[in-house]
Amino acid sequence: MKGWIIHVPWMKPAGMALFPFILVRERRFEFDPVLLNHERIHFRQQVEMLIIPFYLLYIVNYTVNYIKYGMHYEAYRQMYYEREAYANEKDMNYLKKRKFWAFLGYIKK
Repeated sequence: MKGWIIHVPWMKPAGMALFPFILVRERRFEFDPVLLNHERIHFRQQVEMLIIPFYLLYIVNYTVNYIKYGMHYEAYRQMYYEREAYANEKDMNYLKKRKFWAFLGYIKK
């Protein structure tokens, strides 16, 4: 799952996975292995969740977190999809060994 990379200079985040595209703010991010691996982890999550349900749950999870933490950054970082991606973005072999629906292990109890 490589994904097509599209340069979007007005975008705030450095990168974003919108299956099957990876959007990057700066051209240099097209060659950032950690950022690309992070976004490819999201691709796997999106495919497992059949794409549309992923986005719906992403919004629900963010909204619940925003209500809980009261600020954007903390709400974003505490999302289970993001927690999995950040925890494993530097492991370039992660997607080869990742178990199906691995993000479920990042849901706080």
